[in-house]
Amino acid sequence: MRASRMMTLLLHLQVRGRATGPELAEVLEVSERTVQRDVEALAAAGVPVRSVRGPAGGYRLDGGYRTRLTGMGLDEAGALAFLGLAGPAEQLGLGELLEGARIKVWASLTGEARQRAGRTAERFHLDPVRFYGTPEPVPCLTQLAEAAWRDHRVRLEYVRDGKPSTRVVDPMGLVLAAGDWYLLALRDGVRRTYRVSRVRDVEILADAASRPVDFDLATAWAEARAELEDERVEVEVTVRAAPRALPRLRRMIPVRGQHKVPVAATEPVEVTVPFDDEWWAVEGLLSFGSAVEVLSPASVRDRVAAEVRAAAAYYRAAA
Repeated sequence: MRASRMMTLLLHLQVRGRATGPELAEVLEVSERTVQRDVEALAAAGVPVRSVRGPAGGYRLDGGYRTRLTGMGLDEAGALAFLGLAGPAEQLGLGELLEGARIKVWASLTGEARQRAGRTAERFHLDPVRFYGTPEPVPCLTQLAEAAWRDHRVRLEYVRDGKPSTRVVDPMGLVLAAGDWYLLALRDGVRRTYRVSRVRDVEILADAASRPVDFDLATAWAEARAELEDERVEVEVTVRAAPRALPRLRRMIPVRGQHKVPVAATEPVEVTVPFDDEWWAVEGLLSFGSAVEVLSPASVRDRVAAEVRAAAAYYRAAA
């Protein structure tokens, strides 16, 4: 454990050039005293690491020293797909492996290559989580990831429409989309899509998963997403919306209707948009207040008006 920590310390100094004791302690998740002891041990082994005093002090490597011990372990190599996606890597239990892989990649770069990589990291950041929400709890995610990695069949308990059921599936892969995790799996040879937050329990079975030789996760997800987005729409509602309401209205409705909603209007606009059902249409449109006026159908318009009258009466009585 200490050898791995000292290698991380050395590679961090090689990448950064100089680092303070508190910074190294945070990276290594140890005390500053432990950092000092590790630095002393490296120096005793002949590594030219020096302590620099003063406000800009800390530790540095002298004479352009570079270690050649930047080989990537198999587990670290497996985590490389999540470079730039630290949050999802943490959810999958790959946080430490990813950080080790990242440091080794940076340590292997020299000259202009390192400058370009640093410039890119300073100017571009990937954030896969959607706005206005916290990630859904996914307590079974790491088990599903293990099963998918090991190609093992699983028995999972899944909740849909408030009803739990148990099913045995062959995991094909996991997908992070707009902050939510989905499991693509085969059930009786047919592709299925499961929202990981609805999985309550996972049992990894001894049986090997039956994975088609030509299965491609990206292609399968594109098909699954198209199916999810093309689900039947129950009701279409015509509204007059203020410009400030348009971006949120667009996010609220199914994908098939989002192209109808402009997001850079300067005047109120009249649009007809789809909703999954009347209940969701009423609940969602009420949240806009006076920024959205429901024009049709009459069933939705009347229900919204009734809810507004009921709320007004309640507050008058409470005043």
